[in-house]
Amino acid sequence: MTSIQHHIPDHLLLAYASGNLSHPLAAVVATHVSMCLECRAALEAHQMIGGELIEASPDVELSRDLKSSVLDLLDLPEAPVPEYSRSGIYPGPVMEALKGRQPSWKKLGAGVRQCILSHGAEGSVRLLQIPPGMAVPDHGHSGLELTLVLQGSFSDETGHFGVGDIEIADDDVEHTPIADPGAACICLAATEAPLRFNAFLPRLLQPIFRI
Repeated sequence: MTSIQHHIPDHLLLAYASGNLSHPLAAVVATHVSMCLECRAALEAHQMIGGELIEASPDVELSRDLKSSVLDLLDLPEAPVPEYSRSGIYPGPVMEALKGRQPSWKKLGAGVRQCILSHGAEGSVRLLQIPPGMAVPDHGHSGLELTLVLQGSFSDETGHFGVGDIEIADDDVEHTPIADPGAACICLAATEAPLRFNAFLPRLLQPIFRI
């Protein structure tokens, strides 16, 4: 997708390549990489450098018990791993989180709907569907929020985001995303912590919607 304007920054790609990114953030990075040739190439470069560093590391002698345990594991039958491909607007990593099913949408109000893919101590990842012209309530953040557009587009104080674009908001960002005219805006969003809503009603409903 050559129209992508907003990409994953290098430090997040490096954290993803080294396995140091939390599950919610990693889910969004993996989905963006599946849509973006530029970030996929950058990720492969990080992985190649990591492999070369491992090759250059000094040899470490393994204990007899550890070596025996590894060999025993190699003899175990390998469980088949299901593979998920793109379905409609949903890339493979999203279909994997959905276990091959279509999203089960829950109403948030004013036409906005969500489908929570995971929620836990590391944060949450969800699909959001926002009708054209509708705004997400003004909010700030306690940690990172990654938002990847899968359909439609939205605009806020930081810019305009279309399909494949990713917005990265941290503690310093307060914004009011508004879906653009046209198709409903569907996004994959990950947060490290609950959002900081400025209005009373969103704060009141926040525990119910786990957002």
